[in-house]
Amino acid sequence: MSHTQAESVIKNIIREIAQECAEKGHTVSETMVAFVVKAIVLDTRNGFNVDRVLTKNDVQKLIKLCVDRLLDTRSPSLETIKMQLYFDMNYTSRGEFLDEHHHVLESRLAPVSREITDSRARTAEELESLYRKIVSYVLLRSGLGSPTDIKVVREATAALQSIFPHTELGTFLSLAKRDKERQLKELTMIVTGIRLFNKDCGKGGEGIDDLPVVLKEAIPATTKHIDCELQSSREMMYKYTAILEEMYGKLAKNNLVSLTQMKETLYNARQHEAFLNIILSDIITCAKQVDVIDKQYWAQMEQLRDTVRSKSAVPTAQVYPLFISLSNLWNSFQDEIVLLSVLSNMTTNLQPFLGLHEELFPDHILQPLLSDLTIKTDEERIKESEGIHITPSDFPTQEWYFPENTANYERLPIQYRGFCGYTVATKDGLLLPGNSNIGILKHKESYYIFSSIEAASMFARDPDHYIRLIGEKAKQCAELIQLLELHQQFASITPYSQATEKLLMKPITKCNSGTQTDTHFMESNIVKSYEWNEWELRRKAIKLTNLRQKVTHSMQTHSSHMRRENFSQVYLPKQVSTQTKQDNSSNVPKPQVFLAGLRGCGLLKPTNMVKVNLTRDIEES
Repeated sequence: MSHTQAESVIKNIIREIAQECAEKGHTVSETMVAFVVKAIVLDTRNGFNVDRVLTKNDVQKLIKLCVDRLLDTRSPSLETIKMQLYFDMNYTSRGEFLDEHHHVLESRLAPVSREITDSRARTAEELESLYRKIVSYVLLRSGLGSPTDIKVVREATAALQSIFPHTELGTFLSLAKRDKERQLKELTMIVTGIRLFNKDCGKGGEGIDDLPVVLKEAIPATTKHIDCELQSSREMMYKYTAILEEMYGKLAKNNLVSLTQMKETLYNARQHEAFLNIILSDIITCAKQVDVIDKQYWAQMEQLRDTVRSKSAVPTAQVYPLFISLSNLWNSFQDEIVLLSVLSNMTTNLQPFLGLHEELFPDHILQPLLSDLTIKTDEERIKESEGIHITPSDFPTQEWYFPENTANYERLPIQYRGFCGYTVATKDGLLLPGNSNIGILKHKESYYIFSSIEAASMFARDPDHYIRLIGEKAKQCAELIQLLELHQQFASITPYSQATEKLLMKPITKCNSGTQTDTHFMESNIVKSYEWNEWELRRKAIKLTNLRQKVTHSMQTHSSHMRRENFSQVYLPKQVSTQTKQDNSSNVPKPQVFLAGLRGCGLLKPTNMVKVNLTRDIEES
């Protein structure tokens, strides 16, 4: 089967699964169906062979398994997959989001801009209508007030008339389309700067929100909300982890609760925590950016006040750049508002994916299981192994790094999102946080941390074996592929948010340094004018005596009267040297050959020459 035919078959299967789910009252996206299809095929327990062409019975079996999986309303695993797909399809990096936001704004303003640039107004009514359209465009592009608010329109019109009166419309219409678009953008920025300055002076600002104040209130509120969500998820995680750790291998207690469902619920809470941490990191970046923009904005406003203070007229070359700069900073505030709103909405939309926690494991089920257990947080688990280090000499074939000798250990791309790989492989997918202080194992350009020194020792003996076990576990629980960031083992279903952000980071364990000392760091007391030769002293005395009878003359010309003496000073070149680790050399024996009997034996006997090789063996040299 060709690649095109295979894609066609897969699309038909996805379409049929989605249609069957819709007939049973559940609407699912094709992206969701495609992920579940891949998860079902990867799971070896279902008996599908990716290297063999699917038969008709295989297709029917695949469709049935996928439909049953998608219609399972009590599956934490499915909820985790839905959460992952939602986050992957809605989250982008800060720079890409702002670029997309600006692109959407440009596309929405394109019809209004096109209507203005394509206008061929001639009569007074047409010119007046064109001017009103320019005012509407300025308001829409700046986002300062509604074009339907009379007060806002009057204020914007007054600001526009001060820099672009009606008499300039003729010149504007004579420009090329691209020049018209550029001038419209410049007019928008200048008008925005004027209105912001008038608002600061208390002379206008109708319809303009105080964005710096709004942001300073919204960011702490959003951060507090996310912290509460994180605290709630972590409390559930710590309870599930304590129960699973205690009940692992104890069959007598396994009948009290479904460990498989609890494990899937733990994955659900861990994934929610990971996504909230990403969002919280972006909000912290947003807060730092707002502080920088706020300082620049008020510094620019103060400079503008000083420029126009007590002046009836100010040159446009001085104030227009300040108005434009003020407008750009205000646009940055608007970008931060939109970004904060999107991140806040994403936080709210992630909450419904945790709905099964209360339904599957209410308090009256968990409390008896937790009665004799000590619930430990991730921080407490890490503290238990504090001060314990692996001994690198015990594993001469492995490479270990420690925080004290690795400058960038916090930025190393730790595998499995910082969880202990040995625990995942040997305790049926249990997630325990790793401790980098024990030691960071480097294996095939990947870095691993562990929850205990025993786990680190066992994993280091045969890393490939445990990595393979983790891959097999991820095939059974497809949500682990993204949760543990197994994008290298499962490249076909790598999410965008991981595929674009995972960069190769190498540990820094060495650094280049150099020192330099002065040639003579002690001050010298050498008198340069000292002479030991009395005849030299006599010559200098005669020279000084003769100078008493001399007269110095000077003159100045038209060409030289403006000249002056110039001096320049430079730093002496720095002495730099390099040193290699070791100097090596090699030597080979010199070929030596001795020829005997060349003089011959006279006329009676024939000449018998003997060639003797005197070259020493290479091992003796």
